[in-house]
Amino acid sequence: MTAQRTDGRASRWDRHRADRRELILAAALRAVQAQGASVGVQEIADLAGVPRSVLYRLFKDRQDLDEQLRTRIVEDLMAVLAPTLNPEGTVVEAIARSIDTYVGWIAANPRLHYFLGAGSGGSKEHNSPIVSGTKIAIAGTVREVFEAALRSQSAPVAIAEPMSFGLVGFVDGSVNRWLSRSMQPMDATELSSYLRVAIWSIIDASLREVGVTLDPETSIADLVAGPASD
Repeated sequence: MTAQRTDGRASRWDRHRADRRELILAAALRAVQAQGASVGVQEIADLAGVPRSVLYRLFKDRQDLDEQLRTRIVEDLMAVLAPTLNPEGTVVEAIARSIDTYVGWIAANPRLHYFLGAGSGGSKEHNSPIVSGTKIAIAGTVREVFEAALRSQSAPVAIAEPMSFGLVGFVDGSVNRWLSRSMQPMDATELSSYLRVAIWSIIDASLREVGVTLDPETSIADLVAGPASD
C-alpha cells in the first residue's frame, strides 16, 4: 500500500513538473515572438508566472531552455512544412508549395526563425542538435523523392544525395541572409518566386547531367511511375 501511494505521488509530481515545463516553454515562445532572442530568463519566468528558481529547477541552464524552445519551434514549423515535402501535383507545383509554405512561415515568424539559429543573446556558438537534425531529415526526405524519380527513369541515383542537401543548404542560406537584412531587398513573395525558379534550374541542370530531360509540368505521380510501356 505504501509503495502504491508513493508511486501515485511520484506520478502526480511528474505530471506537475511536465505541466510547469509546458507553461514555461509556452511563455518563452511568446516572449521570443514578441521581444526577440535577447529576452531574459527573468522576463520568461515572469510571463509564465513562476519564480526564476523554479525555472532553473526544471531546466538545467539557459542553453537547455533554448534547446527545448528550439524543439518546440521546430515542431510548430514542421507541422506546417512536413505535408508539403510529400510532393503532389506537377514538379513546379510541388516546388512552389514547399517554398511558399516555408518562406511564408518565416515571414510570419521572423524572430522564431532567427532564434533557431542564434538562440538567446543572438550567439551562434552553439550548434543545435534539433536544428541540424531537422535539416538533415528534410534533405533526406527530398533525396528519397529524387531517388525514386531517377530510378523510374533508369538514371543513376548518386546525384540525389548532393542535390538534395545542396538545395536545402541553398534555401537555408538564402532565407537566413534575407532575414538578417530585415527581409530586404525582396519581399516574401519575390523571394519565393526567385527560389522556385532557382530550385527548378538546379534540378533541371542536374538531371540533364545524367541524361534525364524533365518537363516541369510533369506530374509527380507520372514521374515516379516511370515511362509507360507499350
